[in-house]
Amino acid sequence: MELPRLVVVGSGVAMEVADVCCNLKLKGGALIVTGPKTCELAGGEISQRMEEGGFETDLMITKISKIEEVERAERMAAEMEAGFLIGVGGGRSIDVAKLASDRAGVHFVSVPTAASHDGICSAQASLTIDGETTSVSAQAPLGIIADTAIISKAPKRLLAAGCGDIISNITAIKDWKLAFRLRGEEYSEYASALSEMTARMIVESAPSLKPGLEESARVVVKALLSSGVAMSIAGSSRPASGSEHKFAHAVNQIEPGRALHGELCGLGTIVMMYLHGGDWEMIREALREVGAPTSASEIGLHEETVIEALTSAHKIRPERYTILGSGLTREAAAAAARKTKIL
Repeated sequence: MELPRLVVVGSGVAMEVADVCCNLKLKGGALIVTGPKTCELAGGEISQRMEEGGFETDLMITKISKIEEVERAERMAAEMEAGFLIGVGGGRSIDVAKLASDRAGVHFVSVPTAASHDGICSAQASLTIDGETTSVSAQAPLGIIADTAIISKAPKRLLAAGCGDIISNITAIKDWKLAFRLRGEEYSEYASALSEMTARMIVESAPSLKPGLEESARVVVKALLSSGVAMSIAGSSRPASGSEHKFAHAVNQIEPGRALHGELCGLGTIVMMYLHGGDWEMIREALREVGAPTSASEIGLHEETVIEALTSAHKIRPERYTILGSGLTREAAAAAARKTKIL
């Protein structure tokens, strides 16, 4: 079970980064992986704070989450003999730093600037490999510094996407239980309960979660952390990734970059809840309340893309059994999408 040793959540805590690294007994230089915008927002300031705290630093600006960027981070870490890596930003920077640190055999600290998905604390990294978005095993962060003052200022779309990613745990758990019953897959009651409780908390809090509010950012961040812990307990992404994630990845293969990961997971959750015979309208309403899309047209997805994604999603990670089974017919996919008002 791989869990963060220290998690710091609060207003202005990013400025305590050097103290956190000292408390974690981290030694040597730090390679800070960040993006162009997040460097201006927080990465540059964190580098300065680290140097003031006695740590040598180097900055790597990354624009794409590809394996080539992971290899570049590895090289930069080796050249400066980095003792650890810090990922500052959204999914891209954190995933690159996470996998590069794992491959380099050093620790990793996560400093999210948005609460857009549970990758900020999980041991999984999402990368583009050979043109396809792939989930890769990496390592969980040794420490997490979630500054709610920074996160609350992120575009409102990102917070809504984070809620969508958490809410999708509901169908992920249903798929996991199904695989346990039908395929005898290894199953953790504790990880399952934690993941589902986290998702239900966001559903119940949905009316009060508003962009720009630090309290909303704090609630969503803590939910994302709980989701990551559930995955660490399970030793896989099973508690937070099922048929709805397969749908999201299928859409990305057909129309790359069309929507945020959490947005697609939310749409997928509505349809998969319907296929499970569950309360899909409850899911749809919760997503609507947090400002996440509830139809393909809201994010510019073509009807054909949705239907094709639903019929091909079972081919994504085929070893992971879900409600999709061996696949939906085109007629069934279209009927489910229209019934749930995705189309």
